[in-house]
Amino acid sequence: MSNPPHDNRPDWDTYFMEIATVVGLRGNCLRRKVAAVVVSDHRIICTGYNGTPRGVKNCCDGGCARCASDAPSGSGLAECICSHAEENAITQAAYHGIRLKGATIYVTISPCLMCAKMIINAGIVEVVYGGDYVFTEQTRSLLAAAGVKCRRYQTSTLVPRKN
Repeated sequence: MSNPPHDNRPDWDTYFMEIATVVGLRGNCLRRKVAAVVVSDHRIICTGYNGTPRGVKNCCDGGCARCASDAPSGSGLAECICSHAEENAITQAAYHGIRLKGATIYVTISPCLMCAKMIINAGIVEVVYGGDYVFTEQTRSLLAAAGVKCRRYQTSTLVPRKN
């Protein structure tokens, strides 16, 4: 997905991952800033970031007791009321009647098993992810079995434009 050498614009992957990084700044989870950007035909159709559900006090304002606690990373997840970025992007699309079939989702970290199931059922066909979260073999295998292409984002290098 790289551009010709004379073109110093970011390639599409870089463009959407950089946007996802900014979307993540809106996340209200105390523990982690994660974002998802869903794209179809090189157009953003919805975004999501991690945090508490609509109408619930934000995590950063004390809305999630688990996140406000000193629970070690990865523990007590059943008690966390925050929604993942992928979950929020998919449910926001449903809330607003936006079709995701055939889309690509860009996420700042790899999806968990629950989000992978939602990605599959939403009809998303490709996952491009930044860093690793809990990307288990089970999650990877499930996405592959469903025919969802999954790849890690590779940072591009931009060629400076000559004036």
